[in-house]
Amino acid sequence: MAHAHSSHAPSDKYYVPHSSPWPIFGSVALFTMMCGVALWLNHVAAGPWLSTLGLLALIVMFAGWFGNVISESESRLYNDAVDRSFRMGMMWFIFSEVMFFAAFFGALFYARQFSIPWLGGEGVKVFTNLLLWNNYENAWPTNGPEAVGGTFEVIPALGLPAINTALLLTSGVTLTIAHHALKAGNRKMLNIFLAATFLLGFLFIFLQAEEYIHAYTELNLTLHSGVYGSTFFLLTGFHGFHVTIGAIMLAVIWFRCLKGHFTPTNHFAFEGVAWYWHFVDVVWLILFVFVYWL
Repeated sequence: MAHAHSSHAPSDKYYVPHSSPWPIFGSVALFTMMCGVALWLNHVAAGPWLSTLGLLALIVMFAGWFGNVISESESRLYNDAVDRSFRMGMMWFIFSEVMFFAAFFGALFYARQFSIPWLGGEGVKVFTNLLLWNNYENAWPTNGPEAVGGTFEVIPALGLPAINTALLLTSGVTLTIAHHALKAGNRKMLNIFLAATFLLGFLFIFLQAEEYIHAYTELNLTLHSGVYGSTFFLLTGFHGFHVTIGAIMLAVIWFRCLKGHFTPTNHFAFEGVAWYWHFVDVVWLILFVFVYWL
């Protein structure tokens, strides 16, 4: 993935690897993990163990498969056609991630703009309020009718969320500097600013964990706190998961840079991870505005 074009790879040939065990291995790992999660949700004792086994197998698959891709790249087996396919694949992957978060933002929007006003008797839905939830008030944030999960407090936007926003925005700047350093052939600056980027990412995760502990132990804000609690933790939790994956990928790219991988003109693996990181930054900005601020 590092060198998309080389004299070692014919320009009119598309590299197709020999048979690989990783697709079937990954399928078995995913199936095992999903079965374990299903059993876990149904309170079967073997569920946590099975899901953990599937997750570990999935990690092995990622490490092995990406290791093969890196080896093929460093062996100069890829050409411009392969590079284009990598770019198209990454674009479609990020598009799928956009749709993933759009579903959760859509749930948040629907709850705030439609469900809660209807339950509160706004507009033509006044009978919904009278017949189903009399005296329920249209307000946000809400734990829903009958105060599902008990009363709770929200996390102020100008606390840890604002600090995490600054961290992610700064990480976007350091990653851009690292990218320009790579294109300029400045390996020292590349390594320094790339390391700063993934360290900022891990610091973000640490502070988000602190925020969750504070929410659960002191604010009574949990997944069971009605529609606000569920949408809050789904959006912030999945985003935190994406930051974790992105920081790990940046760390792997950093180790590859230390080993001398990538050139100023051929470094799609770096660019692909950079696209993903900037996407994560943009999602956080939207999340910060609509979940914490408004």
